[in-house]
Amino acid sequence: MEVDALDQHYRDFQALFGVSLHVAEGEIVAIIGANGAGKSTLLKTVAGVLRSPGPSVRFEGSTIGELRAYRRVDLGIVLTPEGRRVFPSLTVRENLEVGGYCRRPGSWSIERIFSVFPLLQRLADRSAAALSGGEQQALAIGRSLMANPRLLMMDEISLGLAPAVVKQLYGAIPGIRDEGTTLVIVEQDVTQALRVADRAYCFLEGRVSLQGEPSQLTRDDIRAAYFGI
Repeated sequence: MEVDALDQHYRDFQALFGVSLHVAEGEIVAIIGANGAGKSTLLKTVAGVLRSPGPSVRFEGSTIGELRAYRRVDLGIVLTPEGRRVFPSLTVRENLEVGGYCRRPGSWSIERIFSVFPLLQRLADRSAAALSGGEQQALAIGRSLMANPRLLMMDEISLGLAPAVVKQLYGAIPGIRDEGTTLVIVEQDVTQALRVADRAYCFLEGRVSLQGEPSQLTRDDIRAAYFGI
């Protein structure tokens, strides 16, 4: 996936200013930054929730700016949104079945999801409304995987969750990549994100303020790019 000089607006408010980045097949890319930096706006634009102007977003070399969100799912672009957005009146199993409604050919199935997130198997017949925050987040990721994505974008995995739960969720990420899924992770928990990422971009006020491999980024570099100091 490539983003080239992307501007994005919410009516009169400009949220992104000339953002450029790329994600290679098989990578885990972290996008970090404070609240309001434009991270979620980028994911929504790539997923088709927000329309992208001109040729600024490409997937496998083809411009996808005019494609609606469901057409992007057909290509293998899937978003796990901030806030989990599970269907509270449905059971865990039913939520997963909804995620597979427009599934592409691939290895992900309900049984495979249960093997990655064992806690969901014992909760399979429980209403999603009765789950804890961590259980809902695991369900939201599992529901996304049911579409057999080539590019999975996850927005704020750790938001509002206990550290032990966050560690469990992040522990599943390398295995998801090993199944052939490329991942983009938007996160405020810098330590967790950089621990699993091959490369990282830091956003500040709608612009890319820093990029590179985690091993090459110092704490001072990240602090300056994150806060604009």
